[in-house]
Amino acid sequence: MFLAGPLTNQQVKSLDGKLSEGALDTFDCSQPIPPGTQQYFEYLQSRGVTHFKVPLSWAQLLPSSQSQQAVVTCYQTLLKQLLEVGLQPLVILHGSTVPDTLRSKYGGWESQELVEMFKQYAEFVFGEFGELADSWLTLSSFDELRDAELQHAVDAHTSIYHRYHQLFPSRVLSNEDCSVLGLDMVDMLYPVDTLPKSHSHQSHNNRNSLQTSSCSMTYCKIWSNFASLTSAERDAFLKESLPVDFQWATSSESFKVEGGWLEDGKGQTIWDRFGHENNVFDNQTADVACDSVHKVDYDVYLLRGLNVNTYQFSISWARIFPSGHWAKPSEKGALYYDKLINALIESGIHPVVTLYHWDLPQALQDHGGWTNTSIIEAFKNYADFCFSRFGDRVKTWNTFSSPWVVSHAGYGTGEHPPAEKDYVVASYQVTHNILKSHAEAWHLYNDKYRKQQGGKVGIALNSDWAEPTDPSRPEDLAAADRYLQFMLGWFAHPIFVDGDYPATLQNQIKEKKEECVSEPARLPVFTAEESKRIRGTADFFGLNHYTSRLVNHSDGGCIPGPQGVGNFQAHVDPSWSSTASDWIYSAPWGLRRLLNYISTEYLNVTRVPIYITGNGMPSEYSGDTLNDTHRIDYMKSYINEALKAIVLDGVDVQRFTVQSLMDGFEGKQGYSQRFGLHHINFEDADRPRTPKQSAYFYSDVIKQNGFGSPKGNVFKGAEMQLTRRPTALSPSEVPSKSKVVWEKFSLQSKFQRKMYHYGTFSQGFSWGVSSSAYQIEGGWNADGKGPSVWDTFTHKPGSILANGDVACDSYHRLEEDLYMLRALRVKSYRFSLSWSRIFPDGQRASLNLKGVDYYNRLIDGLMAYNITPMVTLYHWDLPQALQDLGGWENVNVTEFFNDFCDFCFATFGDRVKFWMTFNEPQTIAWSGYGLGQIPPNVKNPGTAPYRVAHNLIKAHAKAYHTYHDKYHKYQGGLVSIALSASWIEPKDVNVAREVAAADRALQFKVGWFAHPIFKTGDYPDAMKWQVGNKSELQGLSESRLPSFTDEEKSFIKGTADIFCVNHYTTKIASHVTARLNPQSYKYDQDLSEEEEEDSITTAISNQGVVAWGLRRLLNWIKKEYEDPEIYITENGMATDSETTVDDTVRVFYYKAYIDEALKAHNLDDVKVKGYIATSLMDSFEWLNGYKVGFGLHHVDFTNSNQPRTPKRSAHYYYQVIKDNGFPLPDDEKTLYGDFPKNFNWSTASASYQIEGSWRAHGKGLSIWDKFAHTPLKTSNGDNGDIACDSYNKINEDVEVLKKLKVTHYRFSVSWPRVLPDGTNNHINEAGLNYYHRLLDALETANIEPQVTLYHWDLPLALHRVGGWLNETIVQRFRDYADVLFSQFGNRVKFWITLNEPYIVANLGYGYGTFAPGIVRKQYTAAHNLIKAHAEAWHLYNDKYRATQRGLISITINSDWSEPRNPYKQEDVDAAKRYLQFLIGWFAHPIFNGDYPDLMKTIIRQRSLAAGLLESRLPEFTPQEIMRIKGTHDYFGFNHYTTVLSFPVSLGKQQDYEADRGTGTSHDRTWIESGSFWLKITPFGFRKILKFIKDEYGNPPIYVTENGISERGAVNLNDTHRSYYYENYINQALKAVLLDGVDLRGYTAWSLMDNFEWASGYSERFGLFYVNRSNPTLPRIPKNSASRYATIITCNGFPDPAFGPHDCLSPESEELVQTKLF
Repeated sequence: MFLAGPLTNQQVKSLDGKLSEGALDTFDCSQPIPPGTQQYFEYLQSRGVTHFKVPLSWAQLLPSSQSQQAVVTCYQTLLKQLLEVGLQPLVILHGSTVPDTLRSKYGGWESQELVEMFKQYAEFVFGEFGELADSWLTLSSFDELRDAELQHAVDAHTSIYHRYHQLFPSRVLSNEDCSVLGLDMVDMLYPVDTLPKSHSHQSHNNRNSLQTSSCSMTYCKIWSNFASLTSAERDAFLKESLPVDFQWATSSESFKVEGGWLEDGKGQTIWDRFGHENNVFDNQTADVACDSVHKVDYDVYLLRGLNVNTYQFSISWARIFPSGHWAKPSEKGALYYDKLINALIESGIHPVVTLYHWDLPQALQDHGGWTNTSIIEAFKNYADFCFSRFGDRVKTWNTFSSPWVVSHAGYGTGEHPPAEKDYVVASYQVTHNILKSHAEAWHLYNDKYRKQQGGKVGIALNSDWAEPTDPSRPEDLAAADRYLQFMLGWFAHPIFVDGDYPATLQNQIKEKKEECVSEPARLPVFTAEESKRIRGTADFFGLNHYTSRLVNHSDGGCIPGPQGVGNFQAHVDPSWSSTASDWIYSAPWGLRRLLNYISTEYLNVTRVPIYITGNGMPSEYSGDTLNDTHRIDYMKSYINEALKAIVLDGVDVQRFTVQSLMDGFEGKQGYSQRFGLHHINFEDADRPRTPKQSAYFYSDVIKQNGFGSPKGNVFKGAEMQLTRRPTALSPSEVPSKSKVVWEKFSLQSKFQRKMYHYGTFSQGFSWGVSSSAYQIEGGWNADGKGPSVWDTFTHKPGSILANGDVACDSYHRLEEDLYMLRALRVKSYRFSLSWSRIFPDGQRASLNLKGVDYYNRLIDGLMAYNITPMVTLYHWDLPQALQDLGGWENVNVTEFFNDFCDFCFATFGDRVKFWMTFNEPQTIAWSGYGLGQIPPNVKNPGTAPYRVAHNLIKAHAKAYHTYHDKYHKYQGGLVSIALSASWIEPKDVNVAREVAAADRALQFKVGWFAHPIFKTGDYPDAMKWQVGNKSELQGLSESRLPSFTDEEKSFIKGTADIFCVNHYTTKIASHVTARLNPQSYKYDQDLSEEEEEDSITTAISNQGVVAWGLRRLLNWIKKEYEDPEIYITENGMATDSETTVDDTVRVFYYKAYIDEALKAHNLDDVKVKGYIATSLMDSFEWLNGYKVGFGLHHVDFTNSNQPRTPKRSAHYYYQVIKDNGFPLPDDEKTLYGDFPKNFNWSTASASYQIEGSWRAHGKGLSIWDKFAHTPLKTSNGDNGDIACDSYNKINEDVEVLKKLKVTHYRFSVSWPRVLPDGTNNHINEAGLNYYHRLLDALETANIEPQVTLYHWDLPLALHRVGGWLNETIVQRFRDYADVLFSQFGNRVKFWITLNEPYIVANLGYGYGTFAPGIVRKQYTAAHNLIKAHAEAWHLYNDKYRATQRGLISITINSDWSEPRNPYKQEDVDAAKRYLQFLIGWFAHPIFNGDYPDLMKTIIRQRSLAAGLLESRLPEFTPQEIMRIKGTHDYFGFNHYTTVLSFPVSLGKQQDYEADRGTGTSHDRTWIESGSFWLKITPFGFRKILKFIKDEYGNPPIYVTENGISERGAVNLNDTHRSYYYENYINQALKAVLLDGVDLRGYTAWSLMDNFEWASGYSERFGLFYVNRSNPTLPRIPKNSASRYATIITCNGFPDPAFGPHDCLSPESEELVQTKLF
């Protein structure tokens, strides 16, 4: 018997093209039988089918039905058709679900009335159809029925069975001929009398037990439906599209991609432990993996490029709950997922979250993991947190992904962590607990979150398809069925069917228990309540499917595991295509069968959609990893099988997920197998992500929504909005009126120039990126393209060593370019047309349609993603055939160009609305025909550039008029020309002829073309005057600059709709009288140009980074050309070929340049309408070939695939586009509020820096006295002999303190002034007296002292016996402290033992740049400094605290450190090392008990590796640790700036720098100070205060130094310092009010300008200027002093929203502004 059917509505539709609305899946005769059914039945009979299933419709055949007779006739006709073609009908009276019309009247199967109705229905059916069929089923799909329902149905069946045989006594039940009446198909071989009469659960189990010796109805049905297909029919490719709302997805898993294994408090997972125990291929770990924890932007970029609408990822349980429990959730871990989810949603991508994908917190595994029932509650709590935290944005949840792998490989075979090998008990217990955990999570969501969040919760189950090894053997069919039940049914049956394990599984285990002495499997049992709670707990069926198996029956004996217990063996067909994995073979047809099986087996009861949550294959990690054709074949065939299941079989599949987004850590295989659509280079710390060919294939499938024929979409470009410009403007004057731009900006200070502007561009601003044909297309002679002048030039021997023959191969890689543009989300793409690709010989007659097709596909591709094409008609690649006619020196070429433009306007203008005729015509004219550097390499600098420019201008004007006369009315586009323009700054803005030279330079470069086009139709007067006069002086009869006729001028002027400018750099111009001969465009200008002195070099000489020039250029254009709309059509910087993806310098470039454009837009009202970054990708850079790159994407030109990898700058530029500029970040917003009452406001000084009197009154020498008197140690040989003379100016100093309104004053005591030889053998009373007098004056002024014991001026006598390298100094320092405590302690209540011991140790004893100038001894010095501090603290604590009641601690300095590249783990690690080696070096021992573990480990490892016997870092004894720990009453903290850290390796070098392994740099947009190391970075202040709070237990913090320097000319209007204090102090306020930092005081450094150590007096930090040219050294307030005093008076920042605060009223006693002169 070979069974087919039933007839479905889908088949009916395919036969007559119509489908009844609302019809059920099975054809029910509610509509007439369509023509063609008989032919269909004949076909089935010819394929070997013997029987055909005919389910009857009880609802349609009800005796009361109006259309009863028509339905009866329909079924009779159907049965007769079957008999006529030789098919035997198998008639099914009914399924099991009661029709609504009957249920409403009689109830369900629990009702006896319904049973009677069913008997009447059967009687009617036998009367109408009994003679037409010999095989009958009373009921099917019994799985829905329970208890009384099931018993009543069985009773009804029994009664009908006996009635049938009364009506047809000759039809005897026979196994031989299968003429039967049964309950369902699998019961055909069993007498009805064997059906149990018992109740409920037992009936259900016994009924299912009948199935175990043969395949189940579902499996046999699905298998038989496909078994007759030939391989050709099976593999036939279906060219159809998927439903419009189909979800295309890709995926990742937390432990495979995230890395950051201990980042931000993440707990260890079982995979971390597994990897660290060397259980993975090549001892690899997932410690860094793809570094996704730092690369959210990178990953979402890939997703945008792919164009998926869904991304499935898993959450790391241990990143959220490090211990596995809710007790201590990690906020930073949650923030990572917040960031990822938000980024996805911003990009229009739906997040699908898997709660558990194998990475159990190790803390939970230590208590049994999934074998411990307590994990159910733990998982529920974890799910609760995730639902509550992320559920407002996440609408699809997988509780588990591939839980079978967890049970099988983690706890069964032990191949995966936790590596338990217990397939008897643990594996089954794990499944039991996972199922209950899943159910609890589902119910939690259903009860608590569903109503509010509206999401779905399901589970992603993995399964192979199982095919019988020998289809002719029934036992192999049954074995294949068991295979599925042991894999898929183990989890699916409880959830989707009945809340319990499949009967097949249960019975197999039961049989094995009876057979075997020791049980091979112990299956836990669900209680009735548990089953009820599990059943139906899924809103979708998630399927992970990769491969298929051939399965045969085999006696497994008593061997534990699925094959042994299940009595089957699995194999693969050797003809199946293999992969890098020994378990994945390509058998795509299995997916369709599996989907049909799932739909039938599991989704008849619980009708939910299927989501394919994982499908993919691994490739090897070597070879051609990018050209992964094998993966493309796999994906293509598997996606097509899913398509067949949807379109042909009606399976409700709503999503397809390709595994995976990128290569990752593949479990036990580590990185040796690659599943990714994107290649990850795991040997590169940047973890660059490069699309493979499969990524481009998948994006194309998504674009087509399957494999249907591409729709002939017609795209119409958006019309450009334009304020029409006047046809002509007045001519430029000489010098032009635009000199006001120099007057406005050139006197700006560096601070004003670099002040960052936050804001956004206008809505509709056009963000774009650029390329040009010759630079990227390649295909230099492909498909009929003609040669260009660049082809000729680069092929000429000896020209340059590179060419554009292939370049980026964009001609053949269009989809790859579109991928990048999609990912960037640019609004526009500027590209050029290759004239010789469209007209190979430059003329229309040679039209090349294949070239036209390429640009059509490009333009259509752009339009499909809402990217505006900005087309340059000519970007330097003239057809060689036209150059042979003279090129641009031949005026006839203008006609050829116009014809080319005309063709392009006509062909592409329906979609292209932005045209540029020429790119940088000045470069064409000068470099191509003057210098001869670029093709056509004409060297005629005196005349050819002018002739060429003349023709270019006329050609442009002609093309413009062609467009506006013929096309503009219908196409509505714009036409312009892209001019190159550096900004030119005069050498001295105060010298008129220098200003005129700068103006002249602009006129010769920009005005040469812009003046005729935008103004008068003629050249600027400055240019005509210069060239005319030079020509006359050279004895020529006429100017070398050609003239336009009046008609030509009229034709040319006004021929641009917008102003397009390419800008890269700024030059400084000076007037010169240039030579007359040889004749040259260059000498005609009478000027010289040089680099701006502060410009930053790039990979191209003479193209330095000078961002501020862009703002000035834009203002000049606005003024010069009367406020046109401006598009910046090129801007970017070159890096060398060694710089690949980590192009931080380019990020800084764009950050600075775009901000200057924003200033022009927002502050100067320049009509900047668009910005184009140069360039989309690295390309052929003209004369530089491939040695430099401008791209946002790195192209590897050594790889034949020309792979494109996004650089860091691409992600940065995307963010700028998304934000439409630079909106004010939260950390830059002013917080209004007050500091706590009794907050300490202070300013500071230090003895050696201000006191002077270096030999007065018995003072001893210090190490700084000697150091400053040693040649070349300090700037200008400066010293502190006099300094600010504070030793003699106590009253003056206290007077300025009073004016500042400070409550405290921090100063240091000079150790050698009090103890001249450093010991207490001799106390200098004169020295003590000075400090007594100072304390008296402070007390009188009501200013509290804060006294530093040691601020670097060690007595020279102590240095001579070793200084801080001699351990005896610990006692010497204690003795010195004892003197000060006893002398001053009754009045000093705030003591600082040491100021910045890091500087003492590292600069004084490490680098040797500070006194005493010793090198590489910093660790020893630091050790003694820490112990000295501790002894001084204990002295005070034990001897003086009780009576003096003061505070004592140490002041530690530190920068804040950020990773240079925050997307990079090694930079993040470098930033951490920087802090631990700086602040941690001293704070950790004092606050936590010893040096940081990181520091100890690194120094020890490096020391031993160098052959030393012990670490170079001294060790504290346990007693010393105890004595040092806790020696603080507060955290004294000095802070100035922030650095960017990155790793450096200094090889085997044995010193602090090599140990730290960290380099530092700065963001180039940060504002400088007078000190090279100090940049204004207020945000870092708040961050490091929060760091101290978190790292050291939230101690009370006193900021004991903070300030900024200047150098150079004195300016009392020190706006930069006021800005610094306002912003840093406001960040401190945020730390207090927002972060809970216990900040109790703030100290401004410094009170006055003083001796700044090795910098002498060249750097000035003071709030008061000390005029050193005046012998009295007057203290003169700077404006910042007034600002600081106001902040103090206000105790913070009063909110202006509440009106003027009293503290802001004019001071009754203002700071005296003493004049300098």
